[in-house]
Amino acid sequence: MALEAHLQSLTQRHQELEALLADEMKHPHPDDLRVHELKRLKLRIKDQIERLKHDEHPPG
Repeated sequence: MALEAHLQSLTQRHQELEALLADEMKHPHPDDLRVHELKRLKLRIKDQIERLKHDEHPPG
């Protein structure tokens, strides 16, 4: 059950970062460093989610 809660938390954080990235991209001159950092964080969280899902259901 703790794993599901952790996955849900990571998924929520990923969605929050997506919203922040979308907001930043709406600006006429988005902050490139902020965009890069948000994308990096999103990718790190996505990798964590995929790793946890893979560990939860290893190939049999």
